[in-house]
Amino acid sequence: MPITPEDAYARIGREVAARAGLLWEVALELHRSPELAFREHRAVELLTGHFEREGFLVERGVAGLPTAFTARTGDGDGPCVALLMEYDALPELGHACGHNLIAAAGLGAALALRDALERVDGTLLAVGTPAEEDGGGKVTLTDAGVFDGVDAALMFHPGVHTWTWAPLTAQRQIRVGFHGRAAHPTGNPTEGIDALAALIQLFNTLAVLGRRLPPGSHVQGIVTEGGRATNIVPAFAEGLFGLRGGTTAALDDLEAELAHCAGGVAHSTGTTVDTARVTDGYEHFRDNDVLSGRFAQHLARAGLPSREPEPGVYLGSSDIGNVSTRVPAIHPFVAIMDASGSDHTPQFAEAAAGEGGRTALLAAAQALACTAADVLLVPEIGERAWRCLREKAAAGL
Repeated sequence: MPITPEDAYARIGREVAARAGLLWEVALELHRSPELAFREHRAVELLTGHFEREGFLVERGVAGLPTAFTARTGDGDGPCVALLMEYDALPELGHACGHNLIAAAGLGAALALRDALERVDGTLLAVGTPAEEDGGGKVTLTDAGVFDGVDAALMFHPGVHTWTWAPLTAQRQIRVGFHGRAAHPTGNPTEGIDALAALIQLFNTLAVLGRRLPPGSHVQGIVTEGGRATNIVPAFAEGLFGLRGGTTAALDDLEAELAHCAGGVAHSTGTTVDTARVTDGYEHFRDNDVLSGRFAQHLARAGLPSREPEPGVYLGSSDIGNVSTRVPAIHPFVAIMDASGSDHTPQFAEAAAGEGGRTALLAAAQALACTAADVLLVPEIGERAWRCLREKAAAGL
């Protein structure tokens, strides 16, 4: 007799509980040995070792990334669910974003679900995604087709709120260079065209622009080249600007505004200007309401109720955005400390190895596995998830 979703939920709960000690030890081992973007070799060996011992088919070096991997099980005849695992750390701060918990939860969800179902009709895919903090491994994996054929991409993120979904913006970086003419200010000052003055004018113009940008959009910049000597009018000045938009379309508009402002400044100062993308950055996160709603129900069953994000609050950007615009995806937040704290701090790193982190890890592993079971066992849920993605894409959300 086929297993029912309710039976699967009960079995998953027991499987996660039985592995609680193992999953917490994995999380602590990652926490003790933080590794930066694209250098997560110990993390990969630790995680893939567990998958191989449990009979998963493991592939390392996926998409040409030495620290990316997939672990696969199932008969391949049916839906495909991907559980995403991050494990890179921050310079000097270690796991101050809690990626050790994300990795352990993905591992626990995959192992618990496989054993709870006994036989996976479809595909269960665990994806090790390196360099979220600096490098965007998920972008490379997405572009390489790793998520082609996936019907749901599931992960959670530790935070200071327990929110059903993540308000994550699109982002990219733009270099702007102004070209003028060097001159000695006391010898021939009228012959100089001050490139640095033009760059400073651009900063002032963007400060005015910022007052009328839509919610979720902003621009920040730094001077990367401003001249070599105080007694020479700079012939070249350059700034690096970080742009964010509430949606990818809003980000495109902001990039066009930046270019327009730079062109106006160049015209008024007698300089010339060039702009160039440093990277294409990340797309905004497109939450799948169908799947995030299921996750929230399962998380509450595991003892952690969640709520909607606070209106107008945005929590940065992530490479999960590029996945979410192509595949039904979730990225809920689960609190490991109270709202007075913040990630990317020593206090958050401490919490990622504390009791709050352990509670979030086990509850999230159970909720992720139950959400994956929904997609694998109830065809209607996958169909609704895809319909939700298409509708949001058509609306530009």
